[in-house]
Amino acid sequence: MKKNSFIEGTIIATLAIVITKIIGMLYVIPFYAIVGVKGAALYAYAYNIYGLFLEISTAGLPNAVGKLVNEYNTLNMQEAKVRTFRLGRKILAFIAIIAFVIMFVFAGTIASLILGDLSGGNTIEEVAFVIRAVSFAILIFPFLSVSRGFFQGHNIISVSSYSQVIEQLARVLVIVLGSYIALKWLKLDLTYAVGIAVFGAFIGGVCAFFYVHRKMVKNKAELHLSDEFAKKDEVSDREIIKKIIKYAIPTIVISLAFSIYNNVDMILVLRTMDSLGFNALDVEFIATGISTWASKISIIITSVGLGLSASLIPHMVESFTLKKYDDVNHKFNKAISLIIFVSIPMCLGISLLSTPIWRVFYGTNNLELGASILSVCIFAPLFTNLYTVSNYTLQSMNRFKLVYISAITGILVNTILDVPLMLLLNVIGLPAYYGATLASIIGFSLTLIIAMVFLKKEYHFEYTEILSALKKVILPLAVMTIVVMLMNTFIKIDYASRFSAIIYIAITSIIGALTYFLISYKMGLVSDVLGPDFLTKLKNRFLKPKETK
Repeated sequence: MKKNSFIEGTIIATLAIVITKIIGMLYVIPFYAIVGVKGAALYAYAYNIYGLFLEISTAGLPNAVGKLVNEYNTLNMQEAKVRTFRLGRKILAFIAIIAFVIMFVFAGTIASLILGDLSGGNTIEEVAFVIRAVSFAILIFPFLSVSRGFFQGHNIISVSSYSQVIEQLARVLVIVLGSYIALKWLKLDLTYAVGIAVFGAFIGGVCAFFYVHRKMVKNKAELHLSDEFAKKDEVSDREIIKKIIKYAIPTIVISLAFSIYNNVDMILVLRTMDSLGFNALDVEFIATGISTWASKISIIITSVGLGLSASLIPHMVESFTLKKYDDVNHKFNKAISLIIFVSIPMCLGISLLSTPIWRVFYGTNNLELGASILSVCIFAPLFTNLYTVSNYTLQSMNRFKLVYISAITGILVNTILDVPLMLLLNVIGLPAYYGATLASIIGFSLTLIIAMVFLKKEYHFEYTEILSALKKVILPLAVMTIVVMLMNTFIKIDYASRFSAIIYIAITSIIGALTYFLISYKMGLVSDVLGPDFLTKLKNRFLKPKETK
């Protein structure tokens, strides 16, 4: 089986991320049309809770297993490598079964915690049903995740990446076709239709697991899984388990903390909007719009940001190991500058086009409210990207304690500010739900500031490249904004037609992007961020002169 080089692996992994995110973004168009606002809220409740329990049952253990497998494979400790994989699988199986039982048995309690005293929308029984329906996925994903980690530990990135695409395709097919058949053909209740849709997570996991398992069986000899080892490597099971836990802790803490925050955030928005006198359906629409449906659109920004910075971050480990702190500083600046250059115009563009974009994805029902939510929520992924880069930098420098401190501080600030900011905005006449996004932005900004202050103090980091990018990006953004706003003013859209909205988005996006890029190029921003030879390399790649015989 072919191992992937770093560059090849990065390209494959990034493409898989982008493809799965695009699929995950586009399926909501037919699904939302099928189940409507109430069904979409029901789906969001189940998936947010599922995300939390998935983090509990897998967390950082698959990555830890992959890292340890790579370590033992490099040292040619094949027996220890295989034992690590099997021990990791047993640990995850134990945790997954407990998580499944809790999620299934206490679904009613969880549903009651989410909805509180809210009445007039989805009931506690309906929410409990869909939570139970999605809980079965918890039983398959730990095994899938640790198997992916095993291949990644051998630098075989393609199997893990392809399995993600397979999982997403199967899941989306069940979501869309299952809900449509249940409602339109079988005339089942909306709750059952959404239950079938969320069960798609289990089906997707099973399909991906069979693909990964087949690859594992087919390559048993190469992976040393079929070997009968005459001698055990000099490392005990206890030592392996301790290493797995040690490697997993950073990811577990961060992932679990953010998953808890997302669910707490949704509950706080529900409670606050209800207390401010919104009707139950609008309360559910706002809470799930912020936590799930606006996020479906914004994941493309997150995936692009991660894809752009993915090739830079791993090199930090090597530079840090060689004590080349100036090079780590340069890579950090480059990663942040890339995020600024790409993510800010995307966020701003989507915000300006929030009404036609929401129309394309979710129809005309609650269009004004949905567009208002999206216009502000879309900026949260920008700060998520910035946080991700700072977090990876600290981890690559083995500053795990600061990772915990900065992340947990940011999450606590988010949680503490949620309700006060929503109430404050309501008092001054702004939409109260903007407060939830504002709290997230403040929290992520705080984690970034803590990291940057520490890096400057301990390793004498300088941020001149970042400041230069921030200064140079202002004019292109301003001109792009004016162009898009003028088009919004003079071009009238028929929102009854989804096709009309798509055409308008396409034309406006192309003109806005070209305006931004050309001005950025003239100001030297493209050269600063992407390198002076970027356009030349791009031109040579796609416009190669024909060879003369």
